Amino acid sequence: MNKKLTLLFFFLSIMASAQKPTLFLIGDSTMANKENPEKNPEHGWGQMLPPFLTSGIEIQNHATNGRSSKSFRTEGRWEKVMSQLKKGDFVIIQFGHNDQKVNDSARFTNPYTQYRANLERYVNEVRAKGAVPILMTSIVRRNFNENGVLVDTHKEYPLVVRMVANDLKVPFVDLQLQTELLEISYGPEKSKKLHLHYRKGEDPYYPEGKDDDTHLSKLGAESVAKLAVYSLKNLKTGLEKYIK
Repeated sequence: MNKKLTLLFFFLSIMASAQKPTLFLIGDSTMANKENPEKNPEHGWGQMLPPFLTSGIEIQNHATNGRSSKSFRTEGRWEKVMSQLKKGDFVIIQFGHNDQKVNDSARFTNPYTQYRANLERYVNEVRAKGAVPILMTSIVRRNFNENGVLVDTHKEYPLVVRMVANDLKVPFVDLQLQTELLEISYGPEKSKKLHLHYRKGEDPYYPEGKDDDTHLSKLGAESVAKLAVYSLKNLKTGLEKYIK
């Protein structure tokens, strides 16, 4: 009898897990999970989301270093998401950093044509599965000029995200704006703490030092994750009930 009960509870737990909605994340390195999180100073903001969500939802972070809206699909990464996507799931879509790579034909997309078409296709395919797409603009780079002004580096790409979100009535989080305000609040010097700035020999993970204004430190990733969660909680997509 005990063995039968054990098997019953096992199958019930599997069924309960299968019925849970899943939050899928697709995007680039600023969102991705990083290896060796206990030693690696770099973190993606999507990596920091689990503590903010309840056990009632699963998280699958498919964001990957160096991917654009184009290469994420051509490499078969989107197919892995689509094969699992079901009614009631959620998909956060955040590309742009690598779509700008004008010297890389595998990643570059024209913002008003290919990039826009790619975003629209992701949105329509998510909706066709009965799931909820959520569009996000890219996080800003730490790019202060000599006058202490934070200068934009993403040009037309965030604008196109806004246009698609407006035209297709897609839930939208403007992380470009929010991270811009975050960087400014820290200022030109202290904002280095949000990114990866190490002198030679300062951190064993970067023995030769590091100066990276795009990718996030643990503090930076946690800060961006908090901004994302706050916005997601106010979107009223159904995801908010799984946010602590």
